[in-house]
Amino acid sequence: MRLPSFEFDEKILRQGAEISRRLDQLRLERFPPNARKTLRLFSMAEVAHYLGISPNNLKRLHLEGKGPVPTTGGGGRRFYTAEQMQELRFYLDKNGKSDAKKYVPHRKPGEKLQVIAVVNFKGGSGKTTTATHLAQHLALTGHRVLAVDLDPQASLSALHGFQPELDKNPSLYDCIRYDDERKPIADIILPTNFPGLDIIPANLELQEYEYDTPLAMQTSNEGKRFFTRFGKSLNEVDDRYDVVVVDCPPQLGYLTLTALTAATSVLITVHPQMLDLMSMSQFLLMLGNITRTIKRAGADVRMDWLRYLITRYEASDIPQAQMLGFMQSMLAEEILTSPMVKSTAISDAGLTKQSLYEVERSNFTRETYDRAIECMDAVNFEIQGLIHRSWGRM
Repeated sequence: MRLPSFEFDEKILRQGAEISRRLDQLRLERFPPNARKTLRLFSMAEVAHYLGISPNNLKRLHLEGKGPVPTTGGGGRRFYTAEQMQELRFYLDKNGKSDAKKYVPHRKPGEKLQVIAVVNFKGGSGKTTTATHLAQHLALTGHRVLAVDLDPQASLSALHGFQPELDKNPSLYDCIRYDDERKPIADIILPTNFPGLDIIPANLELQEYEYDTPLAMQTSNEGKRFFTRFGKSLNEVDDRYDVVVVDCPPQLGYLTLTALTAATSVLITVHPQMLDLMSMSQFLLMLGNITRTIKRAGADVRMDWLRYLITRYEASDIPQAQMLGFMQSMLAEEILTSPMVKSTAISDAGLTKQSLYEVERSNFTRETYDRAIECMDAVNFEIQGLIHRSWGRM
């Protein structure tokens, strides 16, 4: 029997609208009536971990009546909100011993804004998961962070509780477009459920930049210097943030080039399999050639650091271990020491549009969650160390 033909545009528009409607229904069921995410309480052990002090010292502060008052749960366990964690950080910074470490790691005069572009040419490499957890971790450890979703598919936005086609939020396109409707970047920044972490969400309109730029290059100097637009916008809010984390689209277009020109460092996610490595090699060759071209046009593409992050790693998978060894023989020190392991905790958290830092540990077996969060923290603390070294801190 012959299959009946159908109008492609009508069918996919109808299916897209239905999926969006059902996703919004799930979001309203999962989150508060205003459809904005809240954040769980953090245990005393977690708070001590992100503050960089011992649980005993944190307990002593509470017993002495210093700092915010935690919530007491079952069994006398104490929990803090993320806002209270921030309050503790400022208290320790102000009242700690003279030789104590600095608990508020904000930029000092002369330390430049760090802009980290998280990139990969191939989808499924863990790019958005990496950008999400890095931004949230930096906020939990006291940094002022701006997350920028440059992927029109808006997965980073969704993980922070935004559904672009329903929320009608602006995107970076609003401040890098070429017409008179351009807005200041401050007007498109939104808060998240993490204190210290703001976001510029994405929407499908971002794709317009890929079409507008070639036309603008033919008709204006602004178009010829398209690669400066994001960096100039960031200059307007330079004093508000320590780190900007950019989730780039999985393609080598004008959005990615604009982000890379504004970046001070690059994090490339890669799954240790042959096809992924082949794809990455082509990506690097194309990126290098295009970057050389825009460099001749005046782009500044000097970076503080470049690192490769191994994602979805399974140490028991012999071909993956061999591929990791192969990569290490070529890239040596530029591969992060800590790989991000493949974990059901990460994928299961994503089903409810949450990160590992949001989900309750009790939702998983203790071993599964602890292994995932330990690996995630190891990756993010290593990147944090690179950020601090770029500021000249040891």
